[in-house]
Amino acid sequence: MFLFIASCTLHAQEINKSPNLIIILADDLGYADVGFNGCTDIPTPSIDKLAESGVRFTNGYVSYCVCGPSRAGLLTGRYQDRFGFSRNPLFAPNDPEMGLPLSEETLADALGKAGYKSLAIGKWHMGAHETLHPLKRGFDDFYGFLSGGHRYFPEELTLNDPFEAKSQYDGYKTRLLRNYERVDETEYLTDAFSREAVAYIEKNRNNPFFIYLAYNAPHAPLQATEKYLSRFDHIGEKKRKTYAAMVSAVDDGVGAILAKLDELNLSENTLVVFLSDNGGPENHNASDNGILRGQKGDLYEGGIRVPFVMKWPAQIPHGEVYNNPIISLDIFATIIAQAGQQIPLKNPIDGINLIPFINGEDQGKPHERLFWRKFDAREYAIRQGNEKLFMEDGKENMLFNLASDISEENNLQDEAKEKELTSVFREWYQDMTDPVFMGLRQDKEYSEQHPDRFKRKEE
Repeated sequence: MFLFIASCTLHAQEINKSPNLIIILADDLGYADVGFNGCTDIPTPSIDKLAESGVRFTNGYVSYCVCGPSRAGLLTGRYQDRFGFSRNPLFAPNDPEMGLPLSEETLADALGKAGYKSLAIGKWHMGAHETLHPLKRGFDDFYGFLSGGHRYFPEELTLNDPFEAKSQYDGYKTRLLRNYERVDETEYLTDAFSREAVAYIEKNRNNPFFIYLAYNAPHAPLQATEKYLSRFDHIGEKKRKTYAAMVSAVDDGVGAILAKLDELNLSENTLVVFLSDNGGPENHNASDNGILRGQKGDLYEGGIRVPFVMKWPAQIPHGEVYNNPIISLDIFATIIAQAGQQIPLKNPIDGINLIPFINGEDQGKPHERLFWRKFDAREYAIRQGNEKLFMEDGKENMLFNLASDISEENNLQDEAKEKELTSVFREWYQDMTDPVFMGLRQDKEYSEQHPDRFKRKEE
């Protein structure tokens, strides 16, 4: 009897302690390219296991349709348009304004106040200037690269320093960073990033930790090792085969992380979230968004609705499917609410703690409305309930009922509803800020204005 009571007490202590947090972020993953969303040609057993042992969000969104702004929203819990992060930042190591503004607090900043240790792995894309480095933004450790993409084969990482770059995409060839030091990686990048996550779990097993594992897969360039390519001889189209191999490498990494958590008896009190940063760019990397209209870069569902799952056995039921709209901004709010103490935040956040909604304690909806803005393209969207209004300057508005028309094929042309949603959107827009830096679309213009873009400045 004593042993039973002691065991129960220990179990309760494990559940009541601050949970660990692992965010696994895929890059440019198609909505229909995981098994739990119906994929048949790319097995994803580990990601599917994650979904089966937690909750799958059928209406899971990100706050933007391309990489950088989407990640800025996730890391701050705020619509990135509030602080002018409305473009994909350029690789500009001399520019302290080219990235996440210092006015913003990251999830790592916030969790640090509660005693968490944190690690950022993989793709940063929040700025290449020394003041924007992950270790200056709340993270205790970093292993990865600062640019918006990277090559996967270590022998192609030939630049020792960002100032050796001559153009935007030279950033893809820089050697990896461990904190501030350049290292010689020997593994395929996806495998290396998975290795680092597993090692960090082992190292920090006795303290609450936060791992932000931002894979660059399956973002271009399409590169995979024979280990993964050999799994997909049934796929004849070369681009799709390589893409599938890259997704499979991510799935292996997810499996290794889940196995390590099980081995160390950490699974029960670790909150694991898996999602993509935006929809798949179908024309570019052979991804598949299924029945969703559009792709990466669009405010149609194919650009912003993503594979999205959350697992936390101590608090979340197994195998649940949650259908109300949620957004990546909610990850910040959810973990902050579970951190074991009241954490003072620097800025108001837009995310909502999802746990009461998932568990049925709150029968309402996390969000009355969700908003999106593409500043340069002058495109906008708002979702309220099942209705979504797509707006583009100079063109007719389009109103869709996503419950009956997930593919956004039928414009309802409801003038009264359009007027209502337009008014609500304009009210939200008034609180947003114009972009604070040039983006990829202004790459040439930026270089002309900054001829010293890659020139090391004198100390």
